[in-house]
Amino acid sequence: QVQVVESGGGMVETGGPLRLSCTVSGLTFAYVTVGWFRQASGKEREGVVCANWSGDLTNYVDSVKGRFTSSRDNAKNTVYLQMNDLTPLDTAMYYCAAAPYYNCKGSWWSRREYTYWGQGTQVTVSS
Repeated sequence: QVQVVESGGGMVETGGPLRLSCTVSGLTFAYVTVGWFRQASGKEREGVVCANWSGDLTNYVDSVKGRFTSSRDNAKNTVYLQMNDLTPLDTAMYYCAAAPYYNCKGSWWSRREYTYWGQGTQVTVSS
């Protein structure tokens, strides 16, 4: 049984940092690509990051480039999303998604590329 679990959300002031974690079980994690999505209230879910399983390609949506960094620890079956310089525009529910063997090419921002999803963790940035 595959499980995808996000953690680390919370409330932070503008300009502050936050680190999200995504732990995947039930798959051979070394071959699992992880994507991060977010959905603000009343808006569509958008792809934020795709970090491929081999570690040689990470895509970021333009709005987070230079502020968000993805990393992974295969020994812990976990991918981290370090978010710096947060603004109220980053306020959203953040979802982690897993895609075995996906290379993050093509439509990496599309939900269709990912098979397994977590329940989400809320990030709120106050002004």
